[in-house]
Amino acid sequence: MKLLLDMNIAPRWVQFLSAVGMQSIHWSSIGPANASDSDIMSYARSNDYIVLTQDLDFTSLLATTQDNKPSVVQIRADDTSPEAIGQNVIKALHQVENELANGALLTIDAKKVRLRILPFFTVTSTPR
Repeated sequence: MKLLLDMNIAPRWVQFLSAVGMQSIHWSSIGPANASDSDIMSYARSNDYIVLTQDLDFTSLLATTQDNKPSVVQIRADDTSPEAIGQNVIKALHQVENELANGALLTIDAKKVRLRILPFFTVTSTPR
């Protein structure tokens, strides 16, 4: 599992994830700080990364593009430090590793985890 950490995730997550055997890289070490979310998603897709972020805009991008890659992991918590939520993140990543490899959106907060398989499907109906 390769994780690409968005700019809104503290760089110290790289060391935390490495300590548990997960490959990760922080966007600041490979791209400009002002890169668009689309640029980050494109890089992740091309290089087989899973995006780790706090940003809800990545969900919108997945819905708009109907892509099944890259997978996105969102941390939704007041304290997103590895010390506060890191163990929850590690546990969740291990639990859904296969789904993330195939395309998923994983949302993690302090109390629960939510997994959605990609691509998102839109169902429309015609009123009768």
